[in-house]
Amino acid sequence: MIEFERESRTPYSECYTILEEGGIVGRIDIHYQGGNVYATLCTTADANEERIQALIEAADERLVMTADPFREDFVVSVWRGSPAGVYSDSDDEDDEEDTFHLGNN
Repeated sequence: MIEFERESRTPYSECYTILEEGGIVGRIDIHYQGGNVYATLCTTADANEERIQALIEAADERLVMTADPFREDFVVSVWRGSPAGVYSDSDDEDDEEDTFHLGNN
């Protein structure tokens, strides 16, 4: 079963980690703009067309339609690849420059 774990939310967007059987299979960022909803779906490099369609349909049914049942269009850009990590500002005060470091997430 495909599950969505919310990472963040603003008045016009949401970001979710996509899980299946306890493992991460992707991420989706959803942006609401008037009657249209735009999303970027990032999934594993081995995801085939059937898998991508299943992820899009699950996101539409459980996330998009529950937030905006009268939307006009749902446009999804899809990226296939492998996770490189989560980067954030360093909390280390010894850093002289503003740099980003790989987190443990």
